[in-house]
Amino acid sequence: MASSAGAGMADRIGATFVMMSDQFIKAFNPLEGLVVGVEGSTLYLDLGEGNGAQVGQEYTIFRKGEEFRHPLTRKVLGRFEEILGHAQIRRVQPRFSEAVFVPIDGKPLPASDDGVRITRGRIKVGVTPVLDLTQAQTKPDLRRVPYLMAVVLEQSKRFQVSDPFTVNDLFVSGGEDVKAVLALPERAVSISKRFDVAGWVVPVLIERRGVVYVDVTWISAVTGTAMFSRREPLLPPAAAEEQRFSWEPVSED
Repeated sequence: MASSAGAGMADRIGATFVMMSDQFIKAFNPLEGLVVGVEGSTLYLDLGEGNGAQVGQEYTIFRKGEEFRHPLTRKVLGRFEEILGHAQIRRVQPRFSEAVFVPIDGKPLPASDDGVRITRGRIKVGVTPVLDLTQAQTKPDLRRVPYLMAVVLEQSKRFQVSDPFTVNDLFVSGGEDVKAVLALPERAVSISKRFDVAGWVVPVLIERRGVVYVDVTWISAVTGTAMFSRREPLLPPAAAEEQRFSWEPVSED
């Protein structure tokens, strides 16, 4: 059973993530645009700062095909689409952005006028256990943290989170290592396929000059690479108490 001190540290990390969660949600707001230029593996998109494009975002690249119609009314219902690959944003300007194209084997290369989007549907993600890189002699029990983070992400209506307990079992007894998700792209991609997720949210506890920070990194399931990170100082106990979820009991530590 977790000690009260351990539970308190988990609450502080969870409350700190609440402070940065809006930044994650904003990075995955639904967006749709066009490819306006292609230079080798570099794509130029008509989505810039004003549209909400951000460095680290990942878009699906698609090509519209023939129309399809209602079998009785013959009314046009939409168009078929072919998924060509993905675009990972590397640079954003006021009116356009520059991205690296990640192809899908056997699919055509993108061209101007192909579509790009971040889906309006919920994005499926996994949350790994906390990687504690602090020098604390006694490590707190942080097993609740992925669950607390999952609640925040689910409540945003933008994410569908894989069962934290199933994910935790993989890392605790299934032979996987959180460090591998951060450092080995091929392992991150492989694990992503097992859970059918679009990416991993990896919480890390680090210490710099006596200050403990919560660093949360998004790892792409497409390439296994880190797309972006957010970092905040760990909230003190009193502030964390104010940020507690309404359904949680009061901490005793």
